[in-house]
Amino acid sequence: MTGPDPRLVPGGWLQPDWPAPAGVRAAVSTREVAGVSMAPFERFNLGSRCGDVPEAVAVNRAAVTAMLGLPRAPRWLRQVHGIDVAPFDGSEGEDEPEADASVTHARGEPLAILTADCLPVLFCAADGGEVAAAHAGWRGLANGVLEATLRRMRAPSAQVMAWLGPCIGAASYEVGAEVREAFVADDAAAAACFEPTRPGHWLCDLAGLARRRLERAGVCAIHGGGFDTLVDARFYSYRRDAARSGRFATLIWLA
Repeated sequence: MTGPDPRLVPGGWLQPDWPAPAGVRAAVSTREVAGVSMAPFERFNLGSRCGDVPEAVAVNRAAVTAMLGLPRAPRWLRQVHGIDVAPFDGSEGEDEPEADASVTHARGEPLAILTADCLPVLFCAADGGEVAAAHAGWRGLANGVLEATLRRMRAPSAQVMAWLGPCIGAASYEVGAEVREAFVADDAAAAACFEPTRPGHWLCDLAGLARRRLERAGVCAIHGGGFDTLVDARFYSYRRDAARSGRFATLIWLA
C-alpha cells in the first residue's frame, strides 16, 4: 500500500490494525519521523549495525521512548536471521541479546524488531497477559522462528493473535530456487506462495508464507499484511536502497 493510510497516526507512527486486547500497545516507526542521522539514514534510522553513526542511532532510539511514552527503553536484539527467542521479565540489563524474537509477560517491557524488507511479526495472548515479537527474513521463517516464538509463549497457539507488519511485497520479491526449496520441501502447498518469473527464479510472498506457517502452528487470528516496503517510501528497504539502508522498528508492549 502506497497511498494514504488511516493507520498512520500523528507523528509518523503506524498503528497496527488488529483487535488486540486492552493493555496491549504496538507501533511501527516510519521514515516520516524526523531523525538526526546523515543521509542515507536521515529518516529516523534505528538500526545500529547498518553503517550509521552510533551516536546518531542512540539519539534516535532515545526519541522512540519519549515519542511513544514508553515506561523504559525498548528491548533491542542483535538479529542474526536465526530462531532464538529472548525472554524479558524486567530483570535483564541493557545488553542486546543475540536473538531474532523476544517474549514477555511483564508490564512495561517494550519489545522491538528492526527490519528493512524482512517481516516483523507481533504476537499477543488473547487474555492480554503476554506479548512477543519476531524478525522473519526468509531464512528465519523457513527454519521456524515463528514456531519457536510460539513455543516460548505461555498461551497455547489457539489463544494467540498475530499481526504481520510491513515487509517486501510479493510483487517485488524475486528469489532463487534455494528459497523456494526451503519452504516447499517441508510444505508442498507452500508452492502457492511462489510465482515463476525467469528460469530458476520466483516472486515470493513472504507474508503469505508466514501466514501459512502460523496457521499450521495453530494460530487462528492472523491480521495485517498488505504492505510492500520496496515501493512504499515510508519504510526503509534493503533492496530498494541497494543494501545501504537504515532500519525501522516494530514494537509491542503491555501497558
